[in-house]
Amino acid sequence: MGLIMRSVMIVDDETAMREILKIMLKDYKVLEASNGREAVEIYKKEKPDVVLMDMMMPVMSGIDAVKEIKKIDPNAKIVAITAYASSKGEKALEAGVNLILKKPFTRREVIKVIEESLK
Repeated sequence: MGLIMRSVMIVDDETAMREILKIMLKDYKVLEASNGREAVEIYKKEKPDVVLMDMMMPVMSGIDAVKEIKKIDPNAKIVAITAYASSKGEKALEAGVNLILKKPFTRREVIKVIEESLK
């Protein structure tokens, strides 16, 4: 009996950041989006278990993407990734983010927020 692999969508406009997270999340099924609009489209199709959402992105910001995803699925589990936790954190939480992951982060911290989100 294999464990069901949880899916995590990484949303970040920086390829390097997505690559780092992919390595950290090797035990999960990883989906990727490079901006908020893409994230919303992928969410509709794939309904990942957890979304790691960068807040600062072109095309559609993390905040707007969170609001859109929450319209599709009010129970979506979304973790905001930000280097500006104090200023962006409050807006992210208002938009419906479950948890905030501060940059820079360790693999342990990433896994921890994902596991917390899945409870």
